[in-house]
Amino acid sequence: MSTLMVILLIVVVAVLAGAAVAVLNRRQQGAGGRRGLKRRFGPEYDRAVARHDGDTKAAERDLGERVKRHGSLRTRPLDPAAREQYTARWTVVQEHFVDSPRKAVTEADRLVAELAGARGFPDAGHYEDQIDALSVHHAHHVHGYRKVHRTALGTTGTGPLTGADTEEMRAALVEARALFEALVAEQQADADADATPTGRHDTRKRSTGITPKGVQHG
Repeated sequence: MSTLMVILLIVVVAVLAGAAVAVLNRRQQGAGGRRGLKRRFGPEYDRAVARHDGDTKAAERDLGERVKRHGSLRTRPLDPAAREQYTARWTVVQEHFVDSPRKAVTEADRLVAELAGARGFPDAGHYEDQIDALSVHHAHHVHGYRKVHRTALGTTGTGPLTGADTEEMRAALVEARALFEALVAEQQADADADATPTGRHDTRKRSTGITPKGVQHG
């Protein structure tokens, strides 16, 4: 074999090896990005895939865009008085559920939207943006808000409620409460950090003191 042929063979092998490494790297990066999105979004990842009819690439583009738009959002803290006010209003919502489930669900939807806006998320007038931002920062709880919002939109009737209707509203309210509590209590440790004996930042969440009345846990 001539020297020229040997050189050409070496070049071809090098090019093919480089191409193989590039493909492998892209696959690994794609797998890593997918794992990162699954880890970050949890159930929201599966919902996005279902929404895109099983197209994972389209779902991941959607979720990636959400992170780009809202990932750097910095929430605003609630002062103690505001936190107590929101907590008291949620208690009233739960009390209303006993006699008026429709009213309670509508109030819950409005209250969560208002609270999210107060914490620095897009305001209630931009529901889709608000829900996208919440999905980035509260992926494991945002479905409860989505569910109570959808249920509230369907409570405009005035006829008698069936047991199934009431159960659906109860479930929506219970799920929405998880996001409500996360938004209210999220910065509780921040507010109390300076009061700890050691002065160290205590990252444990504190109880909001919310006790359901007429609405049992699911």
